[in-house]
Amino acid sequence: MQSYGDETRSVAALSLPSRIVIGVAACAVAVAVAIHLAMMFLHVAPSNTLSKQQGALISDYVYPEYEQNWKLFAPNPLQQNIAVQVRAQLRTEDGTARNTGWTDLTARDGQAIRHNLVPSHTQQNQLRRGWELLVNSHDAQNRAVGPRGQLAERYIRRIVMLRMSQEWTSGGARVQQIQVRSQTTPVSPPPWSAEKISDKPVYRVLPWWQVTAKDLPEGAKNQ
Repeated sequence: MQSYGDETRSVAALSLPSRIVIGVAACAVAVAVAIHLAMMFLHVAPSNTLSKQQGALISDYVYPEYEQNWKLFAPNPLQQNIAVQVRAQLRTEDGTARNTGWTDLTARDGQAIRHNLVPSHTQQNQLRRGWELLVNSHDAQNRAVGPRGQLAERYIRRIVMLRMSQEWTSGGARVQQIQVRSQTTPVSPPPWSAEKISDKPVYRVLPWWQVTAKDLPEGAKNQ
């Protein structure tokens, strides 16, 4: 069995440049870990002078990769599955207008994450957070409430077109309008529970949105 003294001698046997490189690398790792712990502590700690002064810097570091919330535990665990779905109104090359079927973007994200040991936070959170922003900034009639509502609509349109424009326009068609809806399905109670709930999905359907050049991915054509 190799002793601690053997390890010390093996390091000492390295050349001076090698020892310098190892020392610098160890210091860099220690500094990176300290910065990460400090950022996460300031993010979750009660508001204080430093977190107020450096709020933008802390948020830029934490989101989206290190986002944290307590929805799994308290006060109200999530009891619904919400899927965001989209369809488009296309204008074909011969001038015919047609509507596509509904595409479940949430299901596609889930498929990309499933069995992935290191799933992207974009796949996990981009669509979900965008939909939460839209719901929280619109009234019951799906009307935008203030600038955040308009921003949320542009954000969702951008997400949809980034993901779907190539598929929709592959045959030379042009995307004229898109429509987004959510499908909310209650999570079934465990087998041992006597609770009875309806498994019928509930839909929230937004109005048709006109697609503009600003909604298209860079370099995409919507002729």
